[in-house]
Amino acid sequence: MRYRFGSFELVEETRELLELGQPRTVEPQVFDLLCQLLQSRDRVVTQDELIATVWNRNIVSDAAISARISAARAAINDNGKSQQWIRTMPRRGFRFVGAVEQSDNTHPAAMVSNQPVSQQQRVAFCRSSDGARIAYATSGQGYPLVKAGHWLTHLEHDWRSPIWRPFLDAMNKKFRVLRYDQRGNGLSDWDIATFSLDAFVDDLEAVVDAAGLDRFALYGTSQGAPIALAYACRHPARVSHLVLHGGFEKGRLIRLAESERAQGEAILTLMRHGWGKPDSAFINAFAAMFIPDGNREQVESLVDLQRQTTSPENAVAIRSAVDRFDVSNTLDKVIAPTLVIHARHDAVQPLDEGRQLAARIAGAEFLMLESRNHVVLEQEKAWPILIDRLEKFILQHAPEPDLPF
Repeated sequence: MRYRFGSFELVEETRELLELGQPRTVEPQVFDLLCQLLQSRDRVVTQDELIATVWNRNIVSDAAISARISAARAAINDNGKSQQWIRTMPRRGFRFVGAVEQSDNTHPAAMVSNQPVSQQQRVAFCRSSDGARIAYATSGQGYPLVKAGHWLTHLEHDWRSPIWRPFLDAMNKKFRVLRYDQRGNGLSDWDIATFSLDAFVDDLEAVVDAAGLDRFALYGTSQGAPIALAYACRHPARVSHLVLHGGFEKGRLIRLAESERAQGEAILTLMRHGWGKPDSAFINAFAAMFIPDGNREQVESLVDLQRQTTSPENAVAIRSAVDRFDVSNTLDKVIAPTLVIHARHDAVQPLDEGRQLAARIAGAEFLMLESRNHVVLEQEKAWPILIDRLEKFILQHAPEPDLPF
């Protein structure tokens, strides 16, 4: 059996752990532990089970188990603080929490040979200016489209998400898509000291350079909109088209409206206590704001995404930073053709935020979608309008790309 997660593959038959196709040295007992956790990833694995399967029911101390768990985490670039892949469940045991693809085919080439390009993604890593490791993915074919990082992503989870996969499928048919998990989030480093707008822009710079892109369309949604704006002003020659969807120029904690500041503080409070917990007040509020018209599967995927994408502490830190973003002094410096998209009844970023962006960016086009969702969903009437307008805006006057992925 082969298990694929992030940039890793574990192959039971050959007892190999691969990272980006390259073997990693791992002790036999650590390999067995990883196998057990991956095989039982749908539930918590108790210490007694680990002793039975990994230690053959021999007497073993808690310290020895902890040491092997730490070694397993180190083997897959995890640690006890982030617990991105292996989660400690206090007084219960351990659980593998990352998104996993399972296959009984042991030949990597055969796994993708029958898949069209639009159904494949390649995950790799680069370093931002401060050394933070950033995970990025490439997929699709056509003119290069870069999706700026935003709050709450996971490259592997999003690839199968009922919320994001339809959008990625649509984009992959027309574009070579480059996207990434921003710092503190997803497959990128979680142990981060700095969450600032400049740092987020540095991450985007690192990813674009690592992918070898010279000129491209840049798509920023939600938090990604101010990041895309800041990048477009820092590198005007590299951005051929700029698309800002559900964006803003000032975060809610620095806007003039008292109601928005109060809402921002309330979201942070709920987040601290309900992150990743099914049926918590935060999950209910989060779903009601981001996808009020989402179906059960889509809402449940938000809970799963929260558990996998970051820690409660990082979620609060990132959200606090985002709500203090201010790119109001960059809008008159944008020279790229710009399309601003906003849902009429967006509860996360009010419609006035989109109108303000479009009014202040010279020559910007404005598209208002009849939707209540911050992330437009495939089942909505607004969906085909969004996809059609985005494709036409970029492709109608798109130059020939300079470099492939």
